[in-house]
Amino acid sequence: MGSFRVETCLFINFSSSATEVLISSLLQVVGKKYIRLYKSSLQDELYPYSETMLCNSSQVDLDNIDSNQFPKAEELEFMDCILEEGEMLYIPPKWWHYVRSLTMSFSVSFWWSKETDSSSSG
Repeated sequence: MGSFRVETCLFINFSSSATEVLISSLLQVVGKKYIRLYKSSLQDELYPYSETMLCNSSQVDLDNIDSNQFPKAEELEFMDCILEEGEMLYIPPKWWHYVRSLTMSFSVSFWWSKETDSSSSG
């Protein structure tokens, strides 16, 4: 098997409407991934892009933090784990998450929202 390039990205689950907050889980089907979670309250310290299409993505390369450009990102508290085949991780709403493949891998993300319409009867 030849070599391959892996891109990494940090992003947040965002609302698709003013009243909807998406909840997510990540299912690891094949391989292993390193996952790092940051509380939603740390958003400013993760330097999100100002552009609308990227506002849920961080400008910080967490594998190589430029402390001159992103000084607040260097010492942030986070939780991390290695997600292995058959495991699923719950990601709280609006939490920032960084994901890096440790091996060739395949994952499935699930997003859902709580019903917020109080006028519907059950």
